[in-house]
Amino acid sequence: MSSPDVVTGPDGLARPAWASVDPLLREYYDTEWGVPVHDERGLYERLSLEGFQSGLSWATILRKRPAFRAAFRDFDPDTVAGFGDDDVARLLADPGIVRNRAKILATIGNARATVALRDDPGTPGGLAGLIWSFRPARTPLPRTMAEVPTISPESTALAAALRAKGFRFVGPTTMHALMEAVGIVDTHLVGSHRRGSSGVWAPDGSPR
Repeated sequence: MSSPDVVTGPDGLARPAWASVDPLLREYYDTEWGVPVHDERGLYERLSLEGFQSGLSWATILRKRPAFRAAFRDFDPDTVAGFGDDDVARLLADPGIVRNRAKILATIGNARATVALRDDPGTPGGLAGLIWSFRPARTPLPRTMAEVPTISPESTALAAALRAKGFRFVGPTTMHALMEAVGIVDTHLVGSHRRGSSGVWAPDGSPR
């Protein structure tokens, strides 16, 4: 039985309603959302964008993503970790990104925390090892959008672990969104053409 919130598009593929109308969101859903990300730079970028998204729509962030990448030098942690006052002023003057001082400072601070994790003996694998260590034993099986969780014990624990390492704008809800985006959990609706496509989770919610 498919989900009542799944929409079959003109291409014959079933998607949730949020990914069925806007071409940018559809492309993101079909090719990127939920695909496993294991590299440090990729996870730092996703962590940063999820932080900027707080209080805004994800479509807004996606449209600004090229400008974000240019402004933050392709989210290279070493480069961003070296940003100083001049860079903060440059970013605050950049109309292409979200000009929020607290979020900009958090993104720079999070780059420094990411670099520091590489030499942290208590965090094998650095940022990627830390984030992926909170993968749950099973993933949800939502049939409707109302059944999609926005927080979990694992995202709450991940948020606490990151804050303990000096990260900011990493609350439990934001970290749950990150875990969905990078394949740590699969919240594709049952009936969607992307359900179980990550290679991490089977369609029934069990680990592969």
